[in-house]
Amino acid sequence: MPSKHWPAGTQCVTKHDHTKPKAGELAFHKGDVVTIIEAVEGRNWYRARHNESGQEGLLAAGALRERGAIRADHKLSLMPWFHGKISGVEAVQELQPPEDGLFLVRESVRHPGDYVLCVSFGKEVIHYRVLHQDNTLSIDSEQYFCNLIDMIEHYTEQQGALCTKLVKPKAKSGMKSAEEELAKAGWLLNLQHLTLGERIGQGEFGDVLQGEYMGQKVAVKNVKCDVTAQAFLAETAAMTKVRHKNLVRLLGVILHNGLYIVMEFMSKGNLVNFLRTRGRALVPLPQLLQFSLDVAQGMDYLESKKLVHRDLAARNILISEDSVAKVSDFGLARVNPRGADTTLLPVKWTAPEALKHNKFSSKSDVWSYGILLWEVFSFGRAPYPKLSLKEVTEQLEQGYRMEPPEGCPPTVYALMRSCWEMEPGKRPSFKKLTEKLQKELNRAGAAPGTGSQAISISQRSRD
Repeated sequence: MPSKHWPAGTQCVTKHDHTKPKAGELAFHKGDVVTIIEAVEGRNWYRARHNESGQEGLLAAGALRERGAIRADHKLSLMPWFHGKISGVEAVQELQPPEDGLFLVRESVRHPGDYVLCVSFGKEVIHYRVLHQDNTLSIDSEQYFCNLIDMIEHYTEQQGALCTKLVKPKAKSGMKSAEEELAKAGWLLNLQHLTLGERIGQGEFGDVLQGEYMGQKVAVKNVKCDVTAQAFLAETAAMTKVRHKNLVRLLGVILHNGLYIVMEFMSKGNLVNFLRTRGRALVPLPQLLQFSLDVAQGMDYLESKKLVHRDLAARNILISEDSVAKVSDFGLARVNPRGADTTLLPVKWTAPEALKHNKFSSKSDVWSYGILLWEVFSFGRAPYPKLSLKEVTEQLEQGYRMEPPEGCPPTVYALMRSCWEMEPGKRPSFKKLTEKLQKELNRAGAAPGTGSQAISISQRSRD
């Protein structure tokens, strides 16, 4: 087996050209992205599929590298030509020296919320006000667009009502083209290889669909609104930096009418539904402990990377085909900086200091983890039953904490209570939680192995 093991479905980047392959080998150029199909037994080779051509063949493990993480100082933009709120005079200065078809889009200073398309033509800059009408955008009240990206794509192909076709975007200083940077790092996927299926979830920002990418089952989060997609892009970049067996894996990104975020498919759905539909009869104590440990290990890894989740809850834990629990949405939780509007926060899961002062940290994640533990050991019940959000906030301040769920081991309830210390510094780290849960699992013993859900720990996939 190769010294570096990449499981099937992993996207890798080729390190050099290989344009004269032998029979059965794959041809590629340096920087091409390939999808691993399988490792070849006894040889330091893989069978892989080329992401552009779709061709399959063998290639040496030494020809591959992992995809690079998007650098934190690289501010990616789906709309590098969008300059935000600048004046007409500033726009004219940005579009110097004059060049036909050089353009940018700005937010109107005079009409807040409206956009202005500024185009260089001849020796002038012409300003086109973008009109809002029934959730659409238009320059001439004849051609309507869903968003700015659609509008710009249209006018790069057709002149229409403009003085000239849009030829060259004037990028905002410090912004980098998302398409170029994602392609360079190996995260840009090809829309032609994606087949979308039924909707398997619905989030605040768009649908989650089941799909297939180059023969692999995937989950696809589709974000259509250009401004929201831009926010998601920044957080998706964080997902390129992490890889752990208990985090849902990002496979790549497709830029088309917004954003398609392509992730590994988790066939058994989210943890809440998994527990509610099976209950005590099918999910024994060791399984509950293993799920809890899985989540703690994923969060320990995020904590080591100084990443804060902000929305840790059983609904955001997904279960794989072999019943491994994985944390999802860890890169996306900060898309909506909801601290300014506490009515949008998941109050029953959010730590008091985050609710009151917008202070999110790994310690506020630990508080949320305590609530998640309560959900797990109550088999998916909603926390703080019968209490309103206002009552929860008030009673927590007065020292109230939830009672243990029925049948919950005292040691596990003690862990929950430690997560709910009012002072963040007194809460345990995820590393400490992991150690304690591992001991608890060892004491409880492996699950009996009867039924499809009650699996022994030794049977589990631990890539």
